[in-house]
Parts: sequence; structure tokens; C-alpha cells
Amino acid sequence: MNATKRKQIGAGPAPSISTPHDLRYGADWIASEPAEVQAAFLDSLTEGELLALPFLFDFWAFPHQLPPEGDWKTWVILGGRGAGKTRAGAEWVRSMVEGSGPKDAGRARRVALVGETIDQVREVMIFGESGILACSPPDRKPVWEAGRKRLVWPNGAVAQAFSAHDPEGLRGPQFDAAWVDEIAKWRNGRETWDMLQFGLRLGDHPQQCVTTTPRNVSVLKDLLKVTSTVQTTAPTEANRAYLAESFLEEVRARYEGTQLGRQELDGVLLEDLEGALWKREMIDAHRLAKAPELDRIVVAVDPPVTGHSKSDECGIVVVGANMRGPVQDWKAVVLEDATVRAASPEGWASVAIAAMESWGADKLVAEVNQGGDLVQSVIRQIDPLVPFKAVRASRGKAARAEPVAALYELGRVSHLGGLNVLEDQMCAMTLQGYEGSGSPDRVDALVWALTELIIEPSATWRAPRFRAI
Repeated sequence: MNATKRKQIGAGPAPSISTPHDLRYGADWIASEPAEVQAAFLDSLTEGELLALPFLFDFWAFPHQLPPEGDWKTWVILGGRGAGKTRAGAEWVRSMVEGSGPKDAGRARRVALVGETIDQVREVMIFGESGILACSPPDRKPVWEAGRKRLVWPNGAVAQAFSAHDPEGLRGPQFDAAWVDEIAKWRNGRETWDMLQFGLRLGDHPQQCVTTTPRNVSVLKDLLKVTSTVQTTAPTEANRAYLAESFLEEVRARYEGTQLGRQELDGVLLEDLEGALWKREMIDAHRLAKAPELDRIVVAVDPPVTGHSKSDECGIVVVGANMRGPVQDWKAVVLEDATVRAASPEGWASVAIAAMESWGADKLVAEVNQGGDLVQSVIRQIDPLVPFKAVRASRGKAARAEPVAALYELGRVSHLGGLNVLEDQMCAMTLQGYEGSGSPDRVDALVWALTELIIEPSATWRAPRFRAI
């Protein structure tokens, strides 16, 4: 295939991590062209080129499935379930071992395939629908030697299978490449990973590919902090063309907005800080699919200090409360995070009042430490009759947040879905302060809302006294 045609279809003779970016994503190009252009392109290919086309991964791959440029040591692919991680790992191994033909030696001659168990290496990484054998063209397909637990390519390259249940099995062998699958769920993750690193010592620049659904485990978090590690991410929906629509609808309906959904579907690594006032499990344990009947709803606002397009966000949170029974039994539901970065005070004030109208809220609560009377004045410009309460902070953010966090520990606050950014801020708040970037405007608004609905009424409530008989 000549160079011009390679540029058209987005690939060279075989997938390679050195392929320039401008030669990639050929499938995007061909899919967007009219039928006559597609037909002309296919008619221009020789019989051999047509036979090779299904195996040119650079042509068909999604961006997150292609290795990043640069002199990296470890490529980590974080993705949701079904996002195409296994296919990416298998194709990367192919690109490393195949070379330009069946008899050519590729960049890698000795490869480690490491999974949680030998069965999973065999059934997923090797024989799976997206495994190495399924991805390999007939003239370059390796042979599985079950007795020796290894794949052997026609050009002599060898890939050995290893289990994370047996870290010591990696003591002794040496490699110039490795594919590691689902490291975040390995029981002996740290020990196995360390043993692999000692053996990854052949060639000029040994590399490894890690494909995993993210989980909050130290071995993965530490790996992502290493300067020689690069990362690509993708949600489940990135691969939706190859997934059943009913599957996507079902899992999104069931897990949208939950910690499990963000981890397993969005491919997001969620971490809980040591000493955080809120834990994700605490929030997820009381999540609701829809809002119950509520007795009061308030919109709380934490305005930014300045009012232009580069100002901090204006925290706007909607919270309702069920106030039946004694105040110590009242419960709250966080309904919406309407936080916005507005170019002017009128911008965020309009969003806050729109949230009130949408939810039928009975009061707007706003912190006025920074803006003073200006905050109320701006809101009155939008709606002169809006029920408004000004609040002032006399204590630090963490001190104000602590009693609100205690309500969560008691199971008295529930969340609807779709509050991911708010929850991220909550889980970055410790007794020492906010450990995230920027200002926790959403948390501040949440605290003011729950203070209005639950904390202040509880502070004035007194248990009834009974006279002794």
C-alpha cells in the first residue's frame, strides 16, 4: 500500500504506537463521507489491502484506545465496563510483537500477560472476543501452548501468562513488554506489580500497558502519580456502537449518579481523603431515585466575591425537607446543584430564582459576608418579591460543615442523582479545610441550605419535660 493510501485509511502496514496522529482515526473520516466517496475509497484498494483493512486497528480505534505519543514507561487505560479496554490492550501487544510481516521481529520479543488469575488471562486476554487471538490476522496469529501457558508468534515472539494470585511466579523471567489487566481488583496487587517491574528489563525501552476499571486502591493511585505514566480514559458510552442499547439504558437508569456508576460506567477514579467529613459510601447509602413529598424547599446561594466571567463559581444548591414529627426526626433531600459561573451578578441571581420557581421553593438563603446589601439588591432586581434571608459566616468553612456532615452520618440527608461535582467537593472537605482546587462554593451553599432547614430548628428545639408523679 503506498504512502498516499495509508494516509487515506489512517494506518501503516501494521498498527504501531509510532504512527503519527494525522494518520489516525480513518474510520471517523470514512463514516462521515458520502456513499460515493466511501465506494470510491474501497474500490481503490487492492484485494490484499481489503483483506488487511479489518486488522488495521489505527483505522478503526477510538482515540482512547490508541497509545499516547511520548517517551512513556506505562500506559494506563481507565475505562468503564465495555469501553474497549481489552481490545486496546490486545492490539497494543500486537503492535509490539508483529513487526512489518510474519517473519520480522517486532519491538517486543518477550511479553508478560498478567491478570487476576490464569483463567482470566486465558479466557479474556487471549481467547476472549476482544483478546489477542481474535484480533490477529491469519498470517500472524500466535499459537497457545497450554502446557507452558504461553503464546508463540510466527516471528518467534513469546507472551507468557501470569496470575496475580502468584506474585512469585514473576520472579526470574524477564520481559521487554507487559500487558496488565484489571489491576485495581487484584488481591495481591502491590506484590505482583512490584515483581513485574523487576522483570521488565529487556530491550532499550521496555513498556507496559495497564487496562482497568478504576477503583480506589493504592497500587493504581501510586502508579498514576509516576511521571513516566500516561493515561487515557473513556466511559462505557464511548463504545456504545458495540453494546446493546438495552444494556446502556438499564445500567444508566440503575446506577446514574452513584459512586458505583461513576466508577464502573464513567471510568472515574474516586478517592476518599483521609479525614474527609463526607465519604462517598455515606452519600450513596441513602441515594434516592426520585424526590419524595417535601414540606419545605430552599435555594441556598454562596455568591462569588467578584462578578465577571473569570470569577469563582456561584454555589447554588436546592434542598428540601420532610418536617413531620419531632425535629430530631426531620430528614432532608438534596435536589439539585444549579451552581453557575456567571459573567455578572445578575447572571447567577437569575439562575437562583429560576431554581426557586422550578422546585417551588419557599425561601432563598444567601451568604452576604462578601457582598453585603449588594447581594440582596441584585436578587431584588430580578424578583422584588422573592422571600429572602441573608446569612453571615462567623466561623470557618470546616466548622460550619461539621454539624451538617453529622446529619449524613445519621442517615438524615439523601441525594438525588446528578450531583457528582458537589459530591466531589464534599469528599474533599476535611476538618483542616478544603483539599480540592478552587473554592468549595457548592459545599458552602449546601451547608447554608441544611443549616436553614435542619440545624437551626434543631438548635432551638428542647425535649419536653415531664413532671414526676
